[in-house]
Amino acid sequence: MIKEAFNKDLNNYNMYKFILYPDKTLTKIQQIVKAIERDIELGKLDKDFRLPSIDDFSKQVMVARDTIEKAYKILKQNDYIKSVPGKGYFVLGKKDQRLKVLLIFNKLSSYKKIIYENLIETLGNNAKVDLQIHHYNPALLEEIIEQVKENYNYYVIMPHFFHDAEPEHYLKIIYKIPVAQLVILDKALPESQNQFISVYQDFKSDIYNSLNSAMDLMARYQALTIVFPEYSNHPIEILEGLEQYCQEQKKIFGTITSLDNVVLLTGTAYIVIAEADLAQLIKKSRDMNYRLGKDIGIISFNETVLKELLDITVITTDFEEMGRSVAQLMLNRRVLQLKNPFKMIRRSSL
Repeated sequence: MIKEAFNKDLNNYNMYKFILYPDKTLTKIQQIVKAIERDIELGKLDKDFRLPSIDDFSKQVMVARDTIEKAYKILKQNDYIKSVPGKGYFVLGKKDQRLKVLLIFNKLSSYKKIIYENLIETLGNNAKVDLQIHHYNPALLEEIIEQVKENYNYYVIMPHFFHDAEPEHYLKIIYKIPVAQLVILDKALPESQNQFISVYQDFKSDIYNSLNSAMDLMARYQALTIVFPEYSNHPIEILEGLEQYCQEQKKIFGTITSLDNVVLLTGTAYIVIAEADLAQLIKKSRDMNYRLGKDIGIISFNETVLKELLDITVITTDFEEMGRSVAQLMLNRRVLQLKNPFKMIRRSSL
């Protein structure tokens, strides 16, 4: 096999773009060793790949010949490379065949837990997954990426940020990751033409289409009001979809940030995103003796067992499918952009 690789391209090392390991606390020898080990583990250097000779590598990176020789000796001791007398140094292959995945969520929640568990279950023993949280903050995302740069096969990012975050800013940060290693999850990037793995929700069209699918139920309501918490950082596209629906159906559209001091109005369908708001809305309706699905309507985001038991209408994406889909795409190294399934579950609250 080594003979075939050698004969195929005597100078295939010329195609290798070496990038020194970015840790200035390490010696030059250690930086070279870790850089080559990194490239082997990430699959940038395949089994039987011919590395530069000691002299050529010394000239290429402008370090002493003795430094390269010591680095190669360590790599041989670590079983990453082998030498063939008269022919050169060849890659033995990566030791850990598992994919290395960095999962970067915007926050922790019960729904993120569902995605995580299904992703982990689908990947099985084929991958090692680390988890980080950027808390809607592009600066924190940049810090995370810089700290772990070049260490993963895939970087899975949920691009939910503060509402005042500039797309130009966070896109610049995200695109520091090579598109071949980038995975976008849950929310599509604005006007992206890049080809990377993506499993996303289309928040505007999803809610618009869901309401249109329930025209028979919505006919009894003249107004639609969403409880959209002020500092929740939920996608603005939700409001855009609701506004479009109300304009077309000639319904009064309203937004409130809290149910505190709010008097519920008959003939209004209320949409809630947060679980606490759902509980408060149900309590208020009972205090006022309103019949759900008659006097007022309630729609909640995202399915739970409790909402099923309470017979609450929900609009929801399939979080289990999202986790499975992104895992399968990474395992199969398929570059696709998939819209995740979204639906309305009709119950008596509407």
